[in-house]
Amino acid sequence: METNSASKGRGALIRRARSHLLEAGELPADARIDALVARSWGRSLRAGLMPAGRLPEAVHLSAFQLSRALDRQRELLAHARPVMEYLYRQTRDSNSMVILADDQGLLLQAMGDPVILSRAERVALSPGACWHERYRGTNAIGTALAEATPVVINGPEHYLERNAFLTCSAAPVATPDGRLLGVLDISGDHRRHHPHTFCLVRTAAQMIENRLFEAMHGGNLQLRFHPLIEGIGTLAEGVAALSGDGLVIGANRAGLEMLGLRPADLGAAPLERLLHVRMNELLDWARKRGSEPVPLDMANGSRLFVRVEAGRVLRSVTLTQQAAPNDALAALDTGCVHIRNAIHKARKVLDKAIPILLQGESGVGKEVFAQAMHDSGQRRDGPFVAVDCSALPENLIEAELFGYVPGAFTGARRNGSPGLIRNADGGTLFLDEIGDMPLAMQSRLLRVLQERSVTPLGGGKAVAVDFALVCATHRHLKTEVEAGRFRADLYYRINGLTLMLPALRERGDFQALRSRLIEALARGRGIELDAGVAEAMADFHWPGNIRQLVNALRTACAMLDDGETRIGWAHLPDDLVDELRQPALSARPSGLEAPENLHELSEAAMARAVTLSRGNMSEAARRLGISRNTLYRRLRK
Repeated sequence: METNSASKGRGALIRRARSHLLEAGELPADARIDALVARSWGRSLRAGLMPAGRLPEAVHLSAFQLSRALDRQRELLAHARPVMEYLYRQTRDSNSMVILADDQGLLLQAMGDPVILSRAERVALSPGACWHERYRGTNAIGTALAEATPVVINGPEHYLERNAFLTCSAAPVATPDGRLLGVLDISGDHRRHHPHTFCLVRTAAQMIENRLFEAMHGGNLQLRFHPLIEGIGTLAEGVAALSGDGLVIGANRAGLEMLGLRPADLGAAPLERLLHVRMNELLDWARKRGSEPVPLDMANGSRLFVRVEAGRVLRSVTLTQQAAPNDALAALDTGCVHIRNAIHKARKVLDKAIPILLQGESGVGKEVFAQAMHDSGQRRDGPFVAVDCSALPENLIEAELFGYVPGAFTGARRNGSPGLIRNADGGTLFLDEIGDMPLAMQSRLLRVLQERSVTPLGGGKAVAVDFALVCATHRHLKTEVEAGRFRADLYYRINGLTLMLPALRERGDFQALRSRLIEALARGRGIELDAGVAEAMADFHWPGNIRQLVNALRTACAMLDDGETRIGWAHLPDDLVDELRQPALSARPSGLEAPENLHELSEAAMARAVTLSRGNMSEAARRLGISRNTLYRRLRK
C-alpha cells in the first residue's frame, strides 16, 4: 500500500496529466499514466464529458424498471448472488462494497458496509444507475466493459473528479461461448486501496463463469485440462464442452487460451483439430478410466493432461445417438441455455392436451420451433397447418379458418371449403401472430377451442376436430388484454404453457447457430467467415433476428464464386455492410477528423442511433439511454 504522502503526490501528477489532456488534446510526454487509463480518458473526452462539469443526462431506472431489468438478468443474478455474498464476507468491515452490473453498465445489485453505501449513493453508485463510460467517464465497471478485461481504477484515475474518493476493481463476466454478460466490481475508499482486491474480484468473476458453464453445459461431454496434472480441479484449469459431433461449443477463459481458440471459434472448432483424439476414444476413456486424467498431445506440439466428464451424455449416449437424428427439437439446440430450457419445457408437454403459447420478437423462429414440436411428437405423421393471423384479410379470415358450405357467399367455391382448422385435424394447428386476430374472430375461435368442433359458414353441421394447438405472437398479450384488444378468456385458453424465445442478440450460441445455418445453406462446401466479418456479425444487434441472419448468409453464399470458401465484406449486401461497420465509426482513431464540440457530438450520436434503429424512435432512445420524449425534444432543437 502507498504511504499517504506518496498517494497525494501521485494524485497531483495524475490530475495535472488530465488537465493537460483537456487543454492540449493529448497527454504530456512525461506522463506516467497507465495505457488503459489513457485510452479511457480519451473516450471520456470524446463523449463530451468534463471532469468537473455538469454530467449529461444519464440512465437511472425507476423501481419498476429496475425490477424488469432484474427479471431479464435472472440467470446472471442467480449464479452471481452466492459469489457476491462470499465476496462481501471476505471484505466486510473494510469500508467497501460489491457490485454487479450488466453488459451495458447498468448496476443490478450492490451489497456492502453502510458507510460506503451511503457515500456511493451520493454519486449514483447504486442499483438502477448506469456506469457506462459515456455517462460516468473512466470507472472500473464502464472501462472493464469497454476494454473487455479486468481493470483497477484508483482515486484520481477516475475521469470525473466527484468519483476520485473511490478505488474500484472490476472484472468482466462472460458466458461459456464468450458473450460478455456483465461486470463484477469491488469499490471502496481510495485511501484503503489494496492490490489483493484486484486478485479477489478476478477470482470471483471466474467462479461466476464456472457456475454459468455448469448450468449451460451440465449435460454435455466436458473436458477439464491443464499442462500440469495437479492443475486439474483448481481455478486455473481449462474447461471445455463438446457437442455430440465433437465440436467445442463452450469453454472458460483458461480453456480458450490453452486450446488457442477465440470466442468466435466456438461451435465451429472440431476437437480433432486441437487434440490428437477422436470423440469415441474420449467416451471409451470415460467408461474405462473414470476420472483419471490422461496426457494428450495438442496440434501445436504441447501437451495437456485431460480429464473427461461425460455425466448424462455417457449414461445416455446410446439413446442419444439413436434418437437425436430424428428429433427435430434436439436439432434446434446449438448451445443457448434459453433455447435449451424452452426445449426441455416443450418436451414435458408434448402429446398432452396443453396449448402452447410462443412469445418473442418477429424473426426469432417461432414457426420453426412449433414445427419442431410437431415433428417430435406423436402427431408427426399428421398435418402441420400454419396460419398467419396478421396476413389474412379481415373479411375472409372467418371463411379461411372455419370453412363454408357451397353457396355460403358470393365468390365461394362450388364445393365449399373445410377451412384451415379442419385441415389440422389429427395434427397441429399453429396460429401465428394471434395477437393480431380481430376481436370478433377471437370469440368464434374461443368457441371452437372450448367445444372442439367447428361449424362452417352458411349453416353447416358442427364437425368435431382434434388437433394440438400452438399459438405465437410478438405482442405482450397481457398488455393487449388490459387494453381491451385481446379477450381475457381466449388468452387463458391458449396459454397452457408460455415459452419465451430469445432475440438473436440475447442468445449465447451465435457462432454455433451461424455455422449450422451456413452448412444448411451450402452443405459440404466448408464455407467460413473472414475474421472481421465474423466479429462484426457477433457484435451486431440483428433487429430482424434469425430471419435477417438467414437472408444475409443466403445472399453471401450466393455471391461466392466457384471455389471460394470465405465470406468477406464484398459478399454481403451493401446496407448490411453499412450497419455492421457503423459501431466502428464511433471508435475512430483520434487522428481522423471528428466532432470536437459537445453539441456536434450529441447530434452525431442521435443521428447514428436513429439510423441504426431504422427510424424507430423508441429503439433509438433506448440506444442513447434517454426517454423518447427527450430524444424528440433534442431533435426539434
